[in-house]
Amino acid sequence: MIDRVRKYVQSYDPSIEPIVFKEKTSTVEEAANVLGVETGKIAKSILFRSGDTYGLFVVPGDKRIDQKKVKNLIGSKPKMASATEVEAVTGYKVGGVCPFNLVQDIPVYLDATMQRFEVVYTSAGSANSLLPISIEKLMEITGGSLVDVSVS
Repeated sequence: MIDRVRKYVQSYDPSIEPIVFKEKTSTVEEAANVLGVETGKIAKSILFRSGDTYGLFVVPGDKRIDQKKVKNLIGSKPKMASATEVEAVTGYKVGGVCPFNLVQDIPVYLDATMQRFEVVYTSAGSANSLLPISIEKLMEITGGSLVDVSVS
């Protein structure tokens, strides 16, 4: 998976390189500890569905997603997708969901509160990899929309 992410991201910017760790980085806390950064710099990717509609929400690790805001974007009664759905829709396993180069073409929503950081770290496709990236570059690569989806 990391090679899949590396090839894709380097087609946009050859200077962006995934980092592979010996330690697990599949949770916000694990990733922040390994990097020695605050949890807000870890960008978590969470897949929601409403009926047959999916949306991938990327938010800082120190924020929670507001379900009402998700509902406004993808429809009524949004629910977090199951692990099986996550893998089928994104092509990545839970704990390693990279927010781009997805198997299905779905909208990606980037929480605006990530703009407070110069660089955030997304998963790079596995439970022990991270990708340092600017919000601007993340928007370009994902084609994502900058939105307000976190709890204030």
